[in-house]
Amino acid sequence: MAVSSKRSGGREAPPLPPPLTPLIDAHTHLDACGATDAASVAEILDRAQAAGVGAVVTIADDLDSARWVVQAAHWDPRVYAAVALHPTRADALDDAARAELEQLAADPRVVAIGETGMDLFWPGRLEGCAEPAVQRDAFAWHIDLAKRTGTPLMIHNRDADAAVLDVLAAEGAPDTVIFHCFSSDAEMARACVGRGWYLSLSGTVSFKNAHALREAAVLIPDDLLLVETDAPFLTPHPFRGAPNEPYCLPYTVRALAELRGTAPDGLARTTAANAERVYALRSNVS
Repeated sequence: MAVSSKRSGGREAPPLPPPLTPLIDAHTHLDACGATDAASVAEILDRAQAAGVGAVVTIADDLDSARWVVQAAHWDPRVYAAVALHPTRADALDDAARAELEQLAADPRVVAIGETGMDLFWPGRLEGCAEPAVQRDAFAWHIDLAKRTGTPLMIHNRDADAAVLDVLAAEGAPDTVIFHCFSSDAEMARACVGRGWYLSLSGTVSFKNAHALREAAVLIPDDLLLVETDAPFLTPHPFRGAPNEPYCLPYTVRALAELRGTAPDGLARTTAANAERVYALRSNVS
């Protein structure tokens, strides 16, 4: 299947990689990839399927996005949804937003509460970014929502290892916790693995200068490992800086397999089985 040679900003899109199947993209943003309607969602998923990616979980980061991802998950059976307010947007978590997120979270196509968590990189750098105390309160509310719905909690953690662990300890973690785009070091990986939490790796694990992350990546047990694109961001090497899409996931999986000294097809099967289990994909209905 042909891939459009240009995407946003006129940059070259990566070529379609040789298929690697089965794969599940554990975290992507279809709306940010340019999808607007059922037809454009299907186009992205058709490209993904041509590369072996049979399903994706598309993630909300604000209330408009939360509404959209649930709708998208009903447009295409290969799409599932996660809903939350991103920690940098935690200021918007008023009573009305909480009520709507609770309603959206009850939809059978919603398989996780996320992305939520703590981001200590952007406060002071990004205008309008929620302050840490506000993020903490919003994170605690999302933890409670995940518990009440029996849904996995998907965590965004940027420069906030200690803060995230502190909130999870104070509130009590849900049964299933996923650290999306895990980017911390070996110490944090051991702390998460010791608690039975899932770690999802993105294209950043293919970056040769990501030394701490690459050291951590080899420590993750097979049964706690997920893979994701976080598209349209974090395109894997050698296409770093180009637009990302779910079809690019095999590039990350092959790089991760080389790093871990395992076969790519085996890693694909393992991570797909983990995603099916953690998100209960086979039990979800259209």
